[in-house]
Amino acid sequence: MIDRLRLQIQQSLQSCFDKGVLHSGIVPDVHVEIPGNPEHGDFATNLALTMAKAEKKAPRQIAEALIAELGDSDFLSKVEIAGPGFINFTLAPACWYEILDDIANAGAAYGRSDYGGNCRVQVEFVSANPTGPLHVGHGRGAAVGDAVASILQAAGYDVQREYYVNDAGNQVATLGLSIWNRLRELNGEVVDFPEDGYQGGYIRELAADLRTEEPEVASLAETEAIKRCSAFGVRKVLKWIEVDLKAFGISFDSWFSEQSLYDQNMVEVELGKLAEKGLSYEEGGALWLRTTSYGDDKDRVLIKSDGSPTYFASDVAYHMEKFDRGFTRVIDVWGADHHGYVPRMKAVVAGLGHPPEALEVLLIQMVNLLRDGQPYTMGKRSGNFITLREVIDEVGSDACRFFFLMRRSDSQLDFDLELAKRQSNDNPVFYVQYAHARVCSINRNAAEQSVSLPQPGETNLMPLVLEEELALAKHLARYPETVISAARQCEPHRVVYYLQELASQFHSYYNKQRVLVEDAATTQARLYLVNGVRTVLANALNLLGVDAPERM
Repeated sequence: MIDRLRLQIQQSLQSCFDKGVLHSGIVPDVHVEIPGNPEHGDFATNLALTMAKAEKKAPRQIAEALIAELGDSDFLSKVEIAGPGFINFTLAPACWYEILDDIANAGAAYGRSDYGGNCRVQVEFVSANPTGPLHVGHGRGAAVGDAVASILQAAGYDVQREYYVNDAGNQVATLGLSIWNRLRELNGEVVDFPEDGYQGGYIRELAADLRTEEPEVASLAETEAIKRCSAFGVRKVLKWIEVDLKAFGISFDSWFSEQSLYDQNMVEVELGKLAEKGLSYEEGGALWLRTTSYGDDKDRVLIKSDGSPTYFASDVAYHMEKFDRGFTRVIDVWGADHHGYVPRMKAVVAGLGHPPEALEVLLIQMVNLLRDGQPYTMGKRSGNFITLREVIDEVGSDACRFFFLMRRSDSQLDFDLELAKRQSNDNPVFYVQYAHARVCSINRNAAEQSVSLPQPGETNLMPLVLEEELALAKHLARYPETVISAARQCEPHRVVYYLQELASQFHSYYNKQRVLVEDAATTQARLYLVNGVRTVLANALNLLGVDAPERM
């Protein structure tokens, strides 16, 4: 609808130029938005205000000229000038109901577009260290990353999902040392477990599995044994992570190993490219990156004076490699504790000649688990955190995903386990899914009464005369723009808000009006409307990775 209105405004503007009513010949972008107050119409534009300087006319005069050239239209029922020169548009109800044919014809494709122009985008998310089970914070990052990827795909981007495996560095050595000490305990030794070792019960599980599957490790020299423990632990933990993410409905196109950057000499190669561009320099025996030249507060060390690489070195090489693969937009989903790392990574990208928006970092804030409003902890397997799997097993994947996505990712989230299980309107995911199930129930009742479902282009929509019906049609028409907006901003919570409003409008309508009534024409029109609601609910839930059940 916005595109159609924008085109009509552009044609009106051109007509004003052709007739000499307006003289500048300057054609600005036509910005159309939905007013915050429904009394101000369906859409509004500030075009007249933006043209006032070039035209040397009062905005209201320009607005009057534009309206005069709109002419008679079945598309618009009312056009008004508001304030200093805003133009408010109210569309004819019949135009809104045309969207029902669009929905019926497109089906699962309704809301999808080519907005992204098949631009190649990579979304890297979760990327938890392979040193222990996923916790609820990882779960929120997983839900956000996967939803962002799905929304971008729906908006016409070519998207790859990637998990960066941090299988190099001190954390992997610590994992191996922790397993080695627990293995020695299992074999009857008294050990002094390291204070910085991983304390969770899962380390004992790994040690027991290692003793069964690779019993020879116990007799190896300590250095070699710890290496074997590290490799075994990483392999096992990654399998746990993969299984848990599968239970969460998430899979990746690529699992990229940090160790492979060193094994394939990519760190040295990529850092060499930085040197060739004059972006790095040596000082005090260390290699530095000139990040201050691109907005960072200080230059950063790549290679320490002892010759060992910093974590930053592998991160720089990894991100350079991403762009080498041809991605034009790279999105990282990180925990909020990494916020200080963002400026230096953006500086790297800028130094490589990419636009600032080529790298976008989504920060994931903490999840506060509650039970009936009270802080809650559970489980001992992980040591001092709650695993994602424990939460999935208790409330289900659908509730997990929906709750994780209900707020902006950079704001803290309260997740009440009891609320997530409740089958009532207080539970947001139940409320939305129940709307879909209700329409499916209406369809089953229609079939039992030998009432056929309406087909696209064959339904008389004149019986749709209620304000609630028009409001539903308007909300359905705004779904495609919601998807584009969520893709543009990388904000899946926009889709959640849209779903909650659509479900609210539908439930209100359902509670007041019967769909299957004595008048056949009214029945068919209302069936067409509510099945439009059903399709959009299913499509939007699918973007979030949440099921659209037919029965509840």
